[in-house]
Amino acid sequence: MRSKPGVTRRGLLLGGTAALVAACTGRSAPVVAPTSAAPASSPSPLKASITIHRRHSAARGRDVDVVLMTPDGVPSTGLPVCAALHGRGSTARTFLDLDLPAALTAAVRSGTPPFAVAAVDGSHYWVPDGHDDPSRMLADELPGWLSESGLRPMTGVLGISMGGFGALNLARHRRDVTAVATCSAALFRTWPEARARHIFPAQQDWTAAEPLRHVDELPSRGLGVWCGDGDPFLAANRKLITGANPEVSRITPGEHTSEYWRGVLPEVLRFLGPRLT
Repeated sequence: MRSKPGVTRRGLLLGGTAALVAACTGRSAPVVAPTSAAPASSPSPLKASITIHRRHSAARGRDVDVVLMTPDGVPSTGLPVCAALHGRGSTARTFLDLDLPAALTAAVRSGTPPFAVAAVDGSHYWVPDGHDDPSRMLADELPGWLSESGLRPMTGVLGISMGGFGALNLARHRRDVTAVATCSAALFRTWPEARARHIFPAQQDWTAAEPLRHVDELPSRGLGVWCGDGDPFLAANRKLITGANPEVSRITPGEHTSEYWRGVLPEVLRFLGPRLT
C-alpha cells in the first residue's frame, strides 16, 4: 500500500518543554515546535529536521507512524540510520517529547558523525503476538521505508525500557547492526517477573526472547547500557552488564522516568554516532 509523503517542519528548540506533537488524523502529520523570541546576543537555537510518515505495516496489521529525525543543517540523503524503539505504552512520537531531535543536532555540532534516527510504533516487547509482529516490521518493512526517504540501511538501534528489550533481541539476530544502546532496559531475571507483565503466553516464549537468557549472543563491542540507580530494572541491568560486558555501561542517578532518559540521551547519541558506519 503506497503511503502519502510525510511533512517536514524545522524549528525545534533545545530547551522546549511543551509537548511537540498532538495526535493527528490523516496520512501525514506536520511537526511544529513552539518558539519564543531569543535575545539578540544569544546563540542561534538548535534546530532539527523532523518528518512523520504514516505507513501501513502488513507485519503489524495496522498503520504506524515512522518518525525520521536528522540533525539540522545536514543533508539527509545517504545518512546512516539508528532505529529507535520506544517503551511500553508509548509511541514513536515519544522521542520528540524527549527532545531527541535537538540532542541529535547538538551531538553533531559537537563533532559526532551525522546520522538519522528512525522511530516507529511497536508493541509487545517488540516480539510477535499473534498476527502483530513488530520484529518482522523492523526486519522486512523498515528497510524499504528508509530507502524511500533516501537513507541508508539501519546499522544501529536505541531502545528505552521495553524498547531496550527489543533492541537487544534485534542485535541477537542482526549482525549488520554495529551499535546498540539501551536506556533502562525492561529485562526480567526470572519467569515470575516476566509473567507479571502479561506479555508472554508461556515460560518457553519468554525464555526464547529474554535477552538475559542469551547474553552470549549479544555483541559486547558497540553495546552501551545506561540505567538509573533508582530504576526498578536496575538489578536486571546490572546482570546484563555483568553477562554481556558492554563497551560502555553507566549507572547514574535517576529513575525510570522521562527526565532520566532526556538527561542521558546526549551521551547515548554521542556513543552511537561513530559506531554506525
